[in-house]
Amino acid sequence: MLETRFIHGFHAVTAKLRHDPESIIEIHVAAQRGDARARELLTKAEAAGVRIFPTDSARLEGMAGTHRHQGVVAKIDARQKALHLDDVLDNLTESALILVLDGIQDPHNLGACLRVADAAGAHAVVVPKDRAVGLNATAMKVASGAADTVPYIVVTNLARSLREMQEAGVWCIGAAGEAIKSIYEIDQKVPTAWVLGAEGDGLRRLTRDTCDELAKIPMYGSVESLNVSVASGICLFEARRQRQG
Repeated sequence: MLETRFIHGFHAVTAKLRHDPESIIEIHVAAQRGDARARELLTKAEAAGVRIFPTDSARLEGMAGTHRHQGVVAKIDARQKALHLDDVLDNLTESALILVLDGIQDPHNLGACLRVADAAGAHAVVVPKDRAVGLNATAMKVASGAADTVPYIVVTNLARSLREMQEAGVWCIGAAGEAIKSIYEIDQKVPTAWVLGAEGDGLRRLTRDTCDELAKIPMYGSVESLNVSVASGICLFEARRQRQG
């Protein structure tokens, strides 16, 4: 039996049309929407051979699970193409830049991290299968299409996956506020994986112990920590700054 799920919002649905139209079963658009943005989406869907249905707001909200669906919901094949670390690492033409997320619980944070990873040109986002939110419709909407452009790798054992990266020559850096070194003191021109922990809890002990070293983002104001997506962006773009410098 085909496993399906819904994604919603113009960015998420348009990105799915662009990168993986074969996975879209049908698209539902608010019956009252006839603006340019909706017409453009319909044109792309028709070109891809995807069925389109005008649908009332109540049903759209029921499918999306939220009223913030922007008038567009797509029913897609939920079976994800299995990706492995080797699939990414074996095909790189530059030093690896990977974002590892240890137990992110908030789908908004996960979506924002995916968006940041895409912007920084990260080669993959690695997450554990358990004790993490998973790539649901909310995360995909917040990601604004990045869920379809950045390889999203779900692993059973995060510590073991970190060791696999290390064996492949990737330097694993854990972000931790109590670290001695700052992110600006670490050479990130080498293949690098940034490892960030969950909101409030930080890195789990085993994850922390498996990292090659820890680093902190210097804080100059009164707040003690940053949102995980903001921290991810700072770390990843510092790597890019070093590599372009």
